[in-house]
Amino acid sequence: MADRLDTPKVARRSLLPKVRLDQDAFGKVSEGIARFMGTPRFLVWLSLFCLAWIAWNTWAPTSVQFDKAALGFTALTLMLSLQASYAAPLILLAQNRQTDRDRVTLEQDRQRAERNLADTEYLAREMAALRIALNEVATRDFVRSELRNLLEELAAEREAERAEREAVPIDARPAPTQDDSGDARRDGGA
Repeated sequence: MADRLDTPKVARRSLLPKVRLDQDAFGKVSEGIARFMGTPRFLVWLSLFCLAWIAWNTWAPTSVQFDKAALGFTALTLMLSLQASYAAPLILLAQNRQTDRDRVTLEQDRQRAERNLADTEYLAREMAALRIALNEVATRDFVRSELRNLLEELAAEREAERAEREAVPIDARPAPTQDDSGDARRDGGA
């Protein structure tokens, strides 16, 4: 024993070597056995085995019987007890492995739900920002009304120019000019 509490206890050597088993491989084998024991096929095979055992030890010649019916099929009872004593821990081990898998799956589902919630909240914030931004954007009706106003202003300017041109007498209009080809053109139009 250690003199102080902060020093570890010296490990003793054992006479037998330690057997290291791969926990995952052993768990898979035990899970396979436990799953098989829970199937109807196992129940049928076990029932056929027990019926064959009882039939052999009841109707076979006395010289070949190995488990007497008079003794209550003691060997069969021991065999079934042995099978049950191994089945219970294997089933518990399989349940523990399933519990571990369920725990991992539950943790992954929780993490996925948290990511989905964060994504949903992000998208909700983005949608709200877009709605706010769209309130400041010109709508189709606004653009149409602005274009209509511009067209009306342009039409009014053309009318004013036409009225101004018609108001000026023909003699006061500038004289046509000639370009290199000899065509006469006016300054104001085609």
